[in-house]
Amino acid sequence: MHYYIGIDLGTSAVKLLLVDEAGIVVGEVTTEYPISFPHPGWSEQEPADWWSAVLAGVPELVSGVDANEVRGIGLGGQMHGLVALDERDNVIRPAILWNDGRTAKETDYLNEVVGRDKLSRYTANIAFAGFTAPKILWMLENEPDNFARISKIMLPKDYLVYKMTGVHATDYSDASGMLLLDVQHKRWSKEMLDICGVTEAQLPRLYESWQAVGNLKPDVAAAFGLPESVLVCAGAGDNAAAAVGTGTVGAGGCNISLGTSGTVFISSDKFGVDPHNALHSFAHADGGYHLMGCMLSAASCNKWWMDDISNDTDYSAEQAKIDDAKLGRNHVYFLPYLMGERSPINDTNARGTFTGLTMDTSHADMTQAVLEGVAFAIRDSFEVAKSLGINIPRSNICGGGAKSPLWRKILANVLGIPLDMVATEQGPGYGGAILAMVADGKYSSVQEACKALVTVASTTEPDPALTQLYDDRYGQFKEIYPAMKGLFARLL
Repeated sequence: MHYYIGIDLGTSAVKLLLVDEAGIVVGEVTTEYPISFPHPGWSEQEPADWWSAVLAGVPELVSGVDANEVRGIGLGGQMHGLVALDERDNVIRPAILWNDGRTAKETDYLNEVVGRDKLSRYTANIAFAGFTAPKILWMLENEPDNFARISKIMLPKDYLVYKMTGVHATDYSDASGMLLLDVQHKRWSKEMLDICGVTEAQLPRLYESWQAVGNLKPDVAAAFGLPESVLVCAGAGDNAAAAVGTGTVGAGGCNISLGTSGTVFISSDKFGVDPHNALHSFAHADGGYHLMGCMLSAASCNKWWMDDISNDTDYSAEQAKIDDAKLGRNHVYFLPYLMGERSPINDTNARGTFTGLTMDTSHADMTQAVLEGVAFAIRDSFEVAKSLGINIPRSNICGGGAKSPLWRKILANVLGIPLDMVATEQGPGYGGAILAMVADGKYSSVQEACKALVTVASTTEPDPALTQLYDDRYGQFKEIYPAMKGLFARLL
């Protein structure tokens, strides 16, 4: 029996999975590490902490199996983070993370001075504060001495690949979120490199996610307790890796993640970008492309409503008050923009609201409005994809919020499509293990591997009558934000 290791490099912890060749998870180790907030709105981590966590976790992970049967390692990792190395490959400064907000000035410069049209033409995307290119411009302006020392610019999971193999590598899916990649042609954008003052020599080599980058260095193999023959593939950004883990590959695949934040991930075998850049247009880990909408507040909206406002942690009991007769008939609406919003409105000033309250509004009505508001906001991203001619016949659904049968039912009917839950939901780490299997030749493609390994555990079907009711409600919901937009900008 051969084994494969999947590494999920998250923001708060690294999660290691040991997966056998049949796709069964046989081991799991999670190690946490700190996040630093040196100034308001800043978010940093020490790459050494990531590596220490992996060094400690892998020997524990493989302790119960024949280590000689471990064949490959694949990674999924937090995207957009800036890891800067000097000429000796030492880390120059703490990594600036995806959720760091220091780059408002640089983001405005890219979008307003360089221009959204040019950025979209160069990279298929516009600038967001979390992306890597604004971070590079911030270093150039605020830490010129550190900037001058940069020999290599890497992403978080790529630093781990380097530590394991000695190779500076990245994959197309993760590189897509840097705002340095010409996504359509899968090459670095010379125009963006010039804008950011960096050279192609300072960037890692580009790989497909399943391609082998190299084998374990002798000292690393010894530290892991693994043979030097273990290969390491390029891996993928966390969303693309999670999509592989749910079988969301090939044309028409879709995955909805109802986590703290929410994502709509739509895979395609063809490149596409919407004219307003409402969705991210990235390369996918299966060799194709994907569109992605990202909500900043999804399941966290319900957590805020229940924990902080209602002081009630019995989510199931509260949702039990919402019977079928109430679905599609609620007169209360909720805008889920508690932290501003990315997709598709891209408005940092947007705020959450309840609209339509009356004297007979109940607590359950407001709970229902929160669940429906998140579902309606997810549909906003679906509508953008539909406008590009993309057909989405069904979707996978995952994340903590997806454990609620009521929320799944609401979402299936708001979207009007069946929602599937897969049997093994282990996020980016499971996708990383699948990529390692393809790198090892166990499967000829990512699609073939997903077809063999990913199975559906349950499906929530929409009801045509309820779908029509929600279609009418969505028509009203989508009028609320435009009516409030000007006021939001003045509420700061």
